[in-house]
Amino acid sequence: MRPLVPVPLLAALLLCALPCLALAQYPARTVRLMVPFPPAGATDGVARIVAHKLGERWGQSVVVENRPGAGVSIGSELVAKAAPDGYTLLMATTSTHSIGPSVSKLPYDPIADFAPIVHVANVPNVLVVSPKLAVHDVKDLVDLAKSRPGQLNFASSGIGTIVHLNAELFMLLSGTEMVHVPYKGTALAVPDVANGQIAMLFDSLASVMPHVRSGRVRPVALNSPQRSPLMPEVPTFAEAGMPAYDTYTWFGMFAPAGTPRSIVLRVQADVAAALRAPDLLERFANVGAEPVGSTPEQFVERIKSDAAKWARVIQAAGLKRQ
Repeated sequence: MRPLVPVPLLAALLLCALPCLALAQYPARTVRLMVPFPPAGATDGVARIVAHKLGERWGQSVVVENRPGAGVSIGSELVAKAAPDGYTLLMATTSTHSIGPSVSKLPYDPIADFAPIVHVANVPNVLVVSPKLAVHDVKDLVDLAKSRPGQLNFASSGIGTIVHLNAELFMLLSGTEMVHVPYKGTALAVPDVANGQIAMLFDSLASVMPHVRSGRVRPVALNSPQRSPLMPEVPTFAEAGMPAYDTYTWFGMFAPAGTPRSIVLRVQADVAAALRAPDLLERFANVGAEPVGSTPEQFVERIKSDAAKWARVIQAAGLKRQ
């Protein structure tokens, strides 16, 4: 008996229906959201806020998994090589996708191996110093560093991360020379800044704010167009005489390359909707995060423009690709 629909046509119809089926069924189980940094940092904080809201919307668990190490490549590579089914996502930053290719031989291509989903948020960066130093503003720090060239040190969350390059840009603009001490994450560096083993650290407002409030570190300047209501006493770099210092950190979500477009757009739409929720906006404000909620195409343009900017800083600082 002949089929009512020719086999080739039936196959074509099934292929066309797959994206719709994927969208209708997604997510049908737990979604993993990888963070290539340790817990308690800015990326981790933003990821957990967004994961909670997505879990509410989807009726499925969105579990944050921290996979730090090798700069930021371990967690990112896990997602790049994961099944492209939408169940393994990545919360990444400027470090992983706009900076990494210029400083490291990565085991993944930040564009080709991922499907960018949404630019989630921007977070200003703060320069903090050890309270054991007689440094209270940018001028104090520059004067001290110039009087002791190559003797002061600074921490970062790894070679080539935005935290590292924040300091490289600062040294270029101020004409100072300091020693880089990389950690697996800024949260691990804070105790050494507090006890004076490390002189200074550039970190996101979200990560460093609890330590500023507790007095473990001293804030010097904020990279933001205006002062933050969370730290109204801390001047901006422009107020401190360094208007060229502009290094916002972006946070965004990615899926593995090949993830169905329908799933990418579903996640983007749900994240963008979550970013308008009053309770999420309140939680973001508490950590200094500014919601964005871009389209995938807008996000790609941001990644590329930041990559060009940081490549110029890397070249000017004389950093070699590892």
